[in-house]
Amino acid sequence: MKIERRKARAAEVYTASLNDIMFFLLLFFLIISTMVTPAAIRVLLPNAATSEQVVTKKNINLIITRDLRYYVNDREIQKDEVESVLAGVLADEKKKNENVEVNVLLQADKSLSLQDVVDMIDIGNKLQVKMVLFTQKPE
Repeated sequence: MKIERRKARAAEVYTASLNDIMFFLLLFFLIISTMVTPAAIRVLLPNAATSEQVVTKKNINLIITRDLRYYVNDREIQKDEVESVLAGVLADEKKKNENVEVNVLLQADKSLSLQDVVDMIDIGNKLQVKMVLFTQKPE
C-alpha cells in the first residue's frame, strides 16, 4: 500500500481588496486636502489706492416669546423700547467699524399674531436694517 503525501500548500496573501482600500484612501485625502485652506502662512499685503474695504457681517438677535416678552441680544426689554434699543445697538456697531453690515435675526414664536411680527419688521424698515425671520423645517 502506497500512501502519498499531499503537497504542502504555500501561504498566499490575496491583495485584490487592498487596491480598493488604497484607492478610497487616496480619494479621501485628495478631497480633504482641497478643503483645507492654508491659514498658517501670514504675509503683509501691499497697499493700493483703489482697493476695496471688506464688509463684515454682524448679527443682532431679536426674540419675541409666546407671552410677548422681547429680548435684544439676550437682554429683556419692553415693546416700546425695541426701536430705541435696536437703534442704539446699530449705532454702536457702526461706531466700532464703518464697514460692518448689520442684520437683525427675528425669532418669533409661532403662536404670536401676525401683527406682532409685522410691527417688528416695520421697526427694522424704519431703521433701514435687513431683518431675517427664523423658521423651522417641519419634521
